[in-house]
Amino acid sequence: MTPPLLRRLAAAALLPLLSLATPAQATQYPLTVTDLAGRQVTIPRRPERIVLQDGRNISILAMLDREDPFGRLVLWNNIPSRADEGFWNILRGAWPKAAAIPDMGFGDNGQVNAEQVITARPQMVLAEARALTALREAGVDQRLAQLNIPLLLVDSFDDPVPNAVRSVELLGQVLDREAEAAEFASFARERAARLQAGIAAAGPRPKVFIETRAGFAGPEACCFTQGRVGWGPMVEAAGGHNIGADILPGASGEVTMETVISRRPDIYVMTGANWRGRGAVTLPFGYGADQGAIATSMARLEARPGFAQLEATRQGRVLGIWHGFYNHTLNIVGLEALAKAFHPQQFAGLDPEDTYRTILARFTRIPAQPFLVSTAAPRVGG
Repeated sequence: MTPPLLRRLAAAALLPLLSLATPAQATQYPLTVTDLAGRQVTIPRRPERIVLQDGRNISILAMLDREDPFGRLVLWNNIPSRADEGFWNILRGAWPKAAAIPDMGFGDNGQVNAEQVITARPQMVLAEARALTALREAGVDQRLAQLNIPLLLVDSFDDPVPNAVRSVELLGQVLDREAEAAEFASFARERAARLQAGIAAAGPRPKVFIETRAGFAGPEACCFTQGRVGWGPMVEAAGGHNIGADILPGASGEVTMETVISRRPDIYVMTGANWRGRGAVTLPFGYGADQGAIATSMARLEARPGFAQLEATRQGRVLGIWHGFYNHTLNIVGLEALAKAFHPQQFAGLDPEDTYRTILARFTRIPAQPFLVSTAAPRVGG
């Protein structure tokens, strides 16, 4: 082999290493992107003042602005403080100034206080795609456009399985944090590909009924579910068949226990979190979860009329899971928990709680705390 050829081969071998060593190019502004509602949005400058319509998207900022997820936040709907108290306590403990950021006090349906938003002088408003209708009806989108304030839409509800990761990538591009976004996206897609390979080899899909917010409306209430949004696509992506999609004419709604029994689900899933509602019997999964309290609530909910008639109940195939995964950046963890319940032999070695801990440790600076993802209810009758 001649020396010139050797030199060319050596140079070629170094190219991948050199590309890895080269820092990512900074985002150039103005930047035009397509958001998760398919809208063209122009970002005139690097956003340093952000309003969050859905405060749960602080989890995306925690991956991108890792040292200080609240550094750009000037106003938000602090949904974690009302729907996920354990997580909120961790956030404000790690970043105390978070508690001083004004909270508009709305839920996740698209409400914002337009005057409060404008007074905060944001350089971008970040909202969920599901909120667009409400924002348009209130004229918020037009007012923002008149003031040249970009409205960027992400999505973890309408089509949650692909769009949760795409939302991280989109915001990474907009905030000049593409490297951080790419790290998480690669991890999440690799985990999802493993799931799909296992599901393909696992055999028939079990019929699944998922009762979302189980017990939230009281100990006798049953059964609120979702069809082709939120938990519905999650069930399908985890290798189950979502009965709710067969029953509901719309995105979500109430189903009677008699209807559920007639559909003969192989697996019954109840979602829950540490909510505090009058008369609620909830499953307090998440941070600071108490296994005893969860077991007590599950037993109470399984004692509802008709529940014992379900084959899933008699076979001990009732699962409780943290409700928040249905519209969360980290829904890959919920997918793993569902897949393990649906196909236990195929995914016997899967540990969703370890996946959760790994994500926090590798891609955020959120302090590690015990987090209970899911648990199975005991077989009725022993």
